[in-house]
Amino acid sequence: MALPKTPSFRLDGRRAVVTGAGRGIGLADAAALADAGAGVTLVARSTGEIEEAVAQIVDAGGRAIAAPRDVSDIAAVQAFFAIRPAFHVLVNNAGTNRPKSMTEVTEDDFRAVLELNVKSAYFVAQAAALKMIEEKVEGSLIHMGSQMGHVGGVDRSLYCASKWAMEGMNKAFALDLAQYQIRSNTIAPTFIETPLTRPFFENAEFKASVLRRIKLGRVGQVTDLMGSVRFLASDASALMTGSSLVVDGGWTAD
Repeated sequence: MALPKTPSFRLDGRRAVVTGAGRGIGLADAAALADAGAGVTLVARSTGEIEEAVAQIVDAGGRAIAAPRDVSDIAAVQAFFAIRPAFHVLVNNAGTNRPKSMTEVTEDDFRAVLELNVKSAYFVAQAAALKMIEEKVEGSLIHMGSQMGHVGGVDRSLYCASKWAMEGMNKAFALDLAQYQIRSNTIAPTFIETPLTRPFFENAEFKASVLRRIKLGRVGQVTDLMGSVRFLASDASALMTGSSLVVDGGWTAD
């Protein structure tokens, strides 16, 4: 009897691109993909941060380059993908949040959150997929969603709107792209401690309310997502598309 062989979690010989890669979740994702053998392109507006990140990845034995780019500039996004070989993996991570009650949200708030979290994410995915189709490259699109794309939250109406939209477009992407063997999935984390979220946790009442909802009793760390992104990028998730990998410590189970 021949035992089945576990599909590889390695990414040797594959090209990956991570947006919002200068810090927090994006930086951790880039490090995880590089550690698995991928050549990683780090994209962010913050040139200094991604150059420093690339230096650290290379020092650790990985392969990485920095590509400063504002993903809200759709023409620049299209040009970025047009002049490069197709990527095998996209981590669509750039995003923002403006926590406010729905009664206080302004048109500027709406534009800032929805245009980056939805519009930019959509057209980054489109540009990546078009190049993959053109070059007949099979691969994986990974979108950084949120538990707030599965539930509601106080003062999170804009963020929920954007992440529910991401879940919907992810499922439709999966259907459109399956014929090309391009997979599309989301990762939906709970609150993760990053430079963006850390100031929120300085409010003891807010932190306590979060910990009451996370059943495992702790705020997430970026390392909690590194295995998930590596899984979705690799052959280990070869039959997974149109799905959401919820990494929320039990928040949405209640």
